[in-house]
Amino acid sequence: MARSRTRSILVRRVDADADRRRPDDLIVEEPMSIQLDDVEVASTMRTPGHDFELAVGFCHGEGLLDGHPVVEVRYCGTGSAVETEFNVVSVSTGGKAPEPAVRTGLTTSSCGWCGSDLLDDLGGRLTALPPRPEWPTAELLDVADAMTAHLPLFNTTGAVHGAAAFTHDGEVLVVREDVGRHNAVDKVVGRLLLDDRLPARDLGLFVSGRASYEIVQKAWAAGFDSVVAVSAPTSLAVETARRANLGLVGFLRDGAANRYSPASRPA
Repeated sequence: MARSRTRSILVRRVDADADRRRPDDLIVEEPMSIQLDDVEVASTMRTPGHDFELAVGFCHGEGLLDGHPVVEVRYCGTGSAVETEFNVVSVSTGGKAPEPAVRTGLTTSSCGWCGSDLLDDLGGRLTALPPRPEWPTAELLDVADAMTAHLPLFNTTGAVHGAAAFTHDGEVLVVREDVGRHNAVDKVVGRLLLDDRLPARDLGLFVSGRASYEIVQKAWAAGFDSVVAVSAPTSLAVETARRANLGLVGFLRDGAANRYSPASRPA
């Protein structure tokens, strides 16, 4: 079902010359509950659209699938999708995935344990990525420039984050936008998983804002070669990328970039 992702309202536009009413496009933000084998595992605020990808990508990034394939994704597997306004998505592995713990809190960038606990937990279920050649900065800058044309919701509202999977040839394979930067990444990962393209070896992950721990963790779980961000990474994102042997590039703009991880790579 296609749902509107923007909503137009009248606002007052005030400047030095006038005070007038004009339409303004706002991004839609709604809650979504994610179920795995009929157990609620998360709820998040998201922009409607690509909801199945979001649910699948989240379950993969959190390790909830445990390597088992997704056999079905649907709206509200235990009732009417209309009654829940298409805000509940059920992912099914046919009961093959381990029974998940019930989670009722809203997922945000502040959820979780302390940094060392998070890294130890990741290290217990993910192995470091193999060494791979470093991406030339010029290639990454070309991707960043090309992304401007791939972010229609941002260009309209200025209120969303974008994420994209891209190749060494600069081809942008999958682009998703969402009010939550982690949701945008989950949508990209979910699309790749549903297309049987994980692990994402030899692919880069572009994010339009900062690179948080969550972004790097999801990229590591998906097997991306590198994460490139227009803005800065956090300290825990850098620690995670270095443990994962995952390339991490920040401040990708104005013809330059900062490389945070790894310190060097074999050619």
